[in-house]
Amino acid sequence: MSAATRSNTDIAIVGGGIAGLGLALNLHARGLRATVYEASPNLREMGVGITLLPHAVREVTALGLGDGIATLGIENRESAFFNRFGQRIFEEPRGRFGGYPFPEIGIHRGKLHMALYHAVRDRLGPDAVQCGRRCIGHEQETDGVTLFFQDHGGMAVPAVRAPVVVACDGINSAIRKSYYPKETVKFTGINTWRGITKMKRILDGRTYMRIGSIHTGKMVIYPIVDDIDGEGSQLVNWMAELHTETSESNDWNKVSGPERVLPIYRDWTFDWLDVPQMIKDAEVIFEYPMVDKDPVDRWTYDRITFAGDAAHPMYPRGSNGAAQGLIDGRVLADLIVANDDPRAAFTAYEKARREATAKIVQTNRTNPPDIINIRVEEVTGDKPFDNLSDFISREELQALSENYKRIAGFSLRDVPPSV
Repeated sequence: MSAATRSNTDIAIVGGGIAGLGLALNLHARGLRATVYEASPNLREMGVGITLLPHAVREVTALGLGDGIATLGIENRESAFFNRFGQRIFEEPRGRFGGYPFPEIGIHRGKLHMALYHAVRDRLGPDAVQCGRRCIGHEQETDGVTLFFQDHGGMAVPAVRAPVVVACDGINSAIRKSYYPKETVKFTGINTWRGITKMKRILDGRTYMRIGSIHTGKMVIYPIVDDIDGEGSQLVNWMAELHTETSESNDWNKVSGPERVLPIYRDWTFDWLDVPQMIKDAEVIFEYPMVDKDPVDRWTYDRITFAGDAAHPMYPRGSNGAAQGLIDGRVLADLIVANDDPRAAFTAYEKARREATAKIVQTNRTNPPDIINIRVEEVTGDKPFDNLSDFISREELQALSENYKRIAGFSLRDVPPSV
């Protein structure tokens, strides 16, 4: 072993995002140590909003973080769907209001990330997360794996040798790329913009809204922080999506301006929401391409496996990416405990999770929750209606919603009171 290589008996987790930190906490809860190696020089509150569906809240509750995270966000009462003329087309109660044992929570992604990060440092120790460690390669031997890193400035830092490695380093995973060197992200013409705006409550201030469709312009809107100014205003998260016949994708996580988004939504002034004004008043707007990757036939390579977005990168539809990463962590930790050989645990984990998540990746492409909006747009000819039931029944719309929940693993029967 090189003098510049440090030996570590901990399970090595490459990537300190939601999946990686969740896995570290799940391992610790079962008496196993892990060290997380994160590329960023430091972890801090960043990003925009995220929705934790009941099966995601179940996972953080099992880690002892449910109540704390609930106080950081807003519990949704209802999911409501509208056409691009502002007409309501469907609604359903959500979380505990829909009979689930856990709530549905809208929260700032950075607040969720920091809650997990601080829990890892508190429980595993301040050195459990090593920042400024961007994985650039690895070597696997019969008895361990050596990981090679650079710091934020591109300088080499000491390599680490670990008994096993879990790649949680996201959609652009360096470890996954070593096994799939020709793989690229899939862009099909959908560009997105994400923003947060301080504003008065929309509707009851507890509603998750989907408006329009990707064919003519879609918006997902929900509150993430309550009473931000002491006068009842909320911090509202929004994501705009548009599909065009283009191969030109947005930049990744680039700060954008309202002028890029406003032309799509210039006529979206409803009696219950002024969308152009919401965009103009945004504190920050980021642009992203909507991308994923095709499911692969294998995650596990002896002492290495993938989890989270490194395993199953999916479109950010249906609020399901973080939930699946957290579920990965619990399932994998349980199987490591149940098997004397972690390699057998990795194989069993892949068997339990790979096909299930592949179905979600495909469903997010073809039949996401906003298929409801698309279907109504089709049957009404993309025009305002007087009576929606003349075109499509509520039962048909409910069936579309239930189908997605079933495939994504959060139908009522799929979310028991405990894990």
